[in-house]
Amino acid sequence: MAILGVRDLSLAFGTEAPLLDGVSFQVEAGERVALLGRNGSGKSSLMKVLAGEIEPDGGEIITSPGTRIARLSQEVPQDLEGEIFDVVASGLAELGSLLADYHRVSHHLEGDADLKRLEELQHRIEAAGAWHQELRVETVISRLQLPDEGRFETLSGGLKRRVLLARALVAEPDLLLLDEPTNHLDIPAIDWLEELLLSFGGALVFVTHDRTFLRHLATRILELDRGRISDWPGDYARYLERKAHLLEVEAAQNARFDKKLAQEEAWIRQGIKARRTRNEGRVRALEALREERRRRQGVTGQARLRVEEAERSGKVVIEVKGLSFAYEPGVSPVVEGFSTRILRGDKVGILGPNGSGKTTLLKLLLGQLEPTAGTVRHGTRLELAYFDQHREQLDEDRSVADNVANGNDKVSVGGKTRHVISYLQDFLFSPAQTRSPVRSLSGGERNRLLL
Repeated sequence: MAILGVRDLSLAFGTEAPLLDGVSFQVEAGERVALLGRNGSGKSSLMKVLAGEIEPDGGEIITSPGTRIARLSQEVPQDLEGEIFDVVASGLAELGSLLADYHRVSHHLEGDADLKRLEELQHRIEAAGAWHQELRVETVISRLQLPDEGRFETLSGGLKRRVLLARALVAEPDLLLLDEPTNHLDIPAIDWLEELLLSFGGALVFVTHDRTFLRHLATRILELDRGRISDWPGDYARYLERKAHLLEVEAAQNARFDKKLAQEEAWIRQGIKARRTRNEGRVRALEALREERRRRQGVTGQARLRVEEAERSGKVVIEVKGLSFAYEPGVSPVVEGFSTRILRGDKVGILGPNGSGKTTLLKLLLGQLEPTAGTVRHGTRLELAYFDQHREQLDEDRSVADNVANGNDKVSVGGKTRHVISYLQDFLFSPAQTRSPVRSLSGGERNRLLL
């Protein structure tokens, strides 16, 4: 049975080509649907439309009465604060706010006013029949292996993602929309998430670039490409086989079409001879061919990325001796007694569970944090580039070009001067996109911009 139907959806922002152009599909109960598409193709926008957060320009979304839909966004909200319990409970809307108030007051009783407030909240929760909802919040927190106490803003990126997933699950949705759910999760957490979603009783629509996650979960593929949806029943392996065959057929058809168009263009260029034939039907047919060629939607190319080496550094890049760090005196250190040496040419992976201190260690190595004890020494002639998980280096209000060239028209790449728009086109940004603010970009496009 279909729990959600999408009929002829359209959506466009500004003068760019439409993100959604006559999109139609259904989601059946129990399905696990993977939504695929290139960066900036409109996947996140479609998810927001399905969740009712964006109003489409046209078309309709049909759901059964009482259908509950929850969405996990791609980005962790930077301004979200509060106790873990409160954030998870907010997935229950007004009831969640009531439970959060009760939880907060009951944990910080300081006088008669608090006792009176607690009694009032108890009556309201009983009247709403919501005590079982408190148990649900606590159960989800336990099931997702979250701390019982603590504030959301102090957690690592991976633990924040778990809290937001708990917020989505606590409402027991019939349809769960997950946008890049593996972002910021460590490998054990991704394995755990797979098991959780395999046992989820509702329908699932998810966006991911994690191919292993995709292979394990998807029972059907929806591909969003240049505004249109293609529906591929079956798992990811089956999709890859059929997609490769379709591309071969499409390439052959385009080659035959282009050959015919070239022949007709050669005929019309004969000028007087062509006009003497007075073959007006053939001229009209040529115009139709030209129009069809103009409408053919070009496939986006591949990014051209060259890693340019700066002036050759010394042999030792970073040397660490006896490094220790704690955020506050008296608390357990994040790093303790760590020593290592990183040499020119090394490629070092830093592994560890969410919240273990991987990002903290990187910031210590970069000199962005001051160690509690020990030293971090940088080698000579060192050029550092840092790609952080939250993309904090990007100014969302400035344009794509200004973020790269700081207001200049030119950039220096590998000792050569290039126009910033030409350089950004290597990373698949159109000229119009280079003038757009960063806040209009998708998560994947922001990653490309950071590169």
